[in-house]
Amino acid sequence: MRFGEHLQQSMIQDYFWHYIAYDELKKALKTDFVTLPTPDNAKPDRKPWTEDDETHFVALLESELDKVFIFQKLKSEEIVRRIQVSEKEVNDVVSRLDSAAAPNGNNRRRSVRPPPTDEDFLLLEQVLSDIIADVHDLAKFTQLNYTAFQKIIKKHDKQTGWYLKPVFAARLKAKPFFKDNYDAFVVKLSKLYDLVRTKGNPVKGDSAAGGSQQNFVRQTTKYWVHPDNITELKLIILKHLPVLVFNSQKEFDEEDSAISSIYYDNTDTWELYEGRLKKTEGAEAIRLRWYGGMKSDQIFVERKTHREDWTGEKSVKARFALKEKNVNAFLAGRMTVESVFEKMRREGKKSEAEIADLEQLAREIQYRVITRKLVPVTRSFYHRTAFQLPGDARVRISLDTELTMVREDNLDGRKRAGNNWRRMDIGVDYPFSQLPAGDVERFPYAVLEVKLQTQAGQEPPKWIRDLTASHLVEAVPKFSKFIHGTAVMFPDRINLLPFWMPQMDVDIRKPATRKFGIMRPLASTSMSANDDTNEDEESDIEGPRYRDMDDSDGNALDIEERIAAPLDHDEDYPLYDSDEESFDSDELEEARQIGGSLYAQKLVEWYAHRIGAGLITFAQALIPRPRPTSLPPPEERGISVMGAQRTVKRFHAPKGKRIFVPVRVEPKVYFAAERTFLSWLEFSIILGSIAATLLNFGDDYVTFASSWAFTILAALSLVYSLVLYIWRVDKIRNRRDVKRVYYEKWGPTVVGLGLVLVILVNFALRLREGNFMAPDDGFGRGKHSGLPSTGRGHEL
Repeated sequence: MRFGEHLQQSMIQDYFWHYIAYDELKKALKTDFVTLPTPDNAKPDRKPWTEDDETHFVALLESELDKVFIFQKLKSEEIVRRIQVSEKEVNDVVSRLDSAAAPNGNNRRRSVRPPPTDEDFLLLEQVLSDIIADVHDLAKFTQLNYTAFQKIIKKHDKQTGWYLKPVFAARLKAKPFFKDNYDAFVVKLSKLYDLVRTKGNPVKGDSAAGGSQQNFVRQTTKYWVHPDNITELKLIILKHLPVLVFNSQKEFDEEDSAISSIYYDNTDTWELYEGRLKKTEGAEAIRLRWYGGMKSDQIFVERKTHREDWTGEKSVKARFALKEKNVNAFLAGRMTVESVFEKMRREGKKSEAEIADLEQLAREIQYRVITRKLVPVTRSFYHRTAFQLPGDARVRISLDTELTMVREDNLDGRKRAGNNWRRMDIGVDYPFSQLPAGDVERFPYAVLEVKLQTQAGQEPPKWIRDLTASHLVEAVPKFSKFIHGTAVMFPDRINLLPFWMPQMDVDIRKPATRKFGIMRPLASTSMSANDDTNEDEESDIEGPRYRDMDDSDGNALDIEERIAAPLDHDEDYPLYDSDEESFDSDELEEARQIGGSLYAQKLVEWYAHRIGAGLITFAQALIPRPRPTSLPPPEERGISVMGAQRTVKRFHAPKGKRIFVPVRVEPKVYFAAERTFLSWLEFSIILGSIAATLLNFGDDYVTFASSWAFTILAALSLVYSLVLYIWRVDKIRNRRDVKRVYYEKWGPTVVGLGLVLVILVNFALRLREGNFMAPDDGFGRGKHSGLPSTGRGHEL
């Protein structure tokens, strides 16, 4: 789909006249013809781009930028005012609720201020839902217009040869309509919506507490979220879970949500990286983390330890706090563990047993850092928005945005961190533009982490299942910031890559396969000139009180949904790319108006393109090849890790690299391999016993030949099973994802066919000798048999 068409289809009705005039700017890029078109010269040359043309285009562009910037600013201020008014209304309703629950001495006040009803809370919920929808629409409006400006500038530079991009970048910085941060809106709306949803009785508790639930099944899944979907995802979640705020008395500050971590490793062996990547039993990750800006004095020293499920233990994360001024001395061993916790022991806020556990943890981390020569290698930075009921960890959702990885090492001779535990030339100033390209990796997606604690046999909440199965997220199980950052920042030193690396080159945006999105009350009556009044009135009368944003008359869908406008979801996802268009519809329409040979030529090219694409598709369908099996609909129980649309693609690792696919290995896998070998051994012994019996009790060439055949078959079976067992154990130990480790079709088939062949040959030779049914010779034996007779003329 061309971007111009996509823009027209994605416009929000109420904002119709405030979008960038993309088509007018495209027309302004075309100069007049040198001469009028004629049948002989249907497409004459255009006049060269002049300074006057550039001045006219820039003026139009400035006008459009002013229009978008002013509207975005006014709309943002309007949302702020509406939130303030709603906050007063919510507080007023909650105060009436409190006064109604006051002692009897306040009867006069209760008579003046009646307690709120369910309708009052319902009305407030509708108002807040409408504000949430407006925030969603404004975010989409901003994103779409910003993309349009980037597209038209790129088209201008390509067609005219005049480079406007550097100059206009300064104009965009002067009017940064696209840099508005909606996190403050999300935090405020979350608090108000939680008050209304719970009817003035929000869940209270320690925000830092994890709850005291026991016998819970814990499930953690990670997802990637495209930047276009971040705001919408936050607005969806806040309707079910409040934003977790540790200090509700403090106004929201973006720096408060910043989290930075320094990961340590041995740069010769990369043992911590490979251990975490392979998920080996006991694999550790050691990091130093702080919250907020660089002025934060409290540094958390953390150790994450991976435990396999078969051990019966859970992976654990343990940490202790350390003053920033003491970090270098502690890691170098100049500061003892006892001195670290001296103040804690003196204050007496923790028990002696808790302090002893922390000291043991600190002693182990200090020992590992010194003995394994661990140094800082990678820093991760991101802003985190956490959604959780205070003191209740049954459902916890965190969304990490602006994720960035930075090098902290001194491997190439550059003193980044030097002798310090972290580099000091950067802080929390995303996007860290002062760093060279080789020192920073800006992750293109946000990372959503869903943590559930459900009773055994209990399903997660339906809204969680709907969210994780929607088009807004892409499941990437076991994604690790440390693993990804280290693999990307050290391409010359890391040869084992995580399994999600090939997915970085795939667009994770998906079409909306079902209705899912922001819910708003019935739309207002304002509409653009292209609206159908009768249809809108019918939908307002007959429709429910709420309707999905995806149901509005084609005006509120996001980019992914608009691109997915065709109903056939089995086709490839039609992402637009206006810079690589093969056939420009504007030129075809222009040629049609001119007529003559030019139009005929363009028409032939257009039909040739369509027919060629159809023939290629038809030829691909005729080529005999394995066909993919139809997959069932996504699983409805638990967290769905994939949507209904699957993409099959074979990835190849870069030269000299290897993609590591995690393979889960438990001790019972080794035992199963051993039992399989013993079964083969038992089978070989049985065959050998048959061969020995035939050889010892037979005296003709048929019995002799059969015994040798059974002997050879038994020996081959024994050698094959031994080699297969050794090969399997080696592959299991190295965690290689090889199909034959768990499935072997040729060995049993060959041995079975060989056994059948030996028996058939034996019977055939006996029939050829003519004594297979030989009569008894009177002495209890067959005429020519060397075997004991059965007494009825049948040989063994």
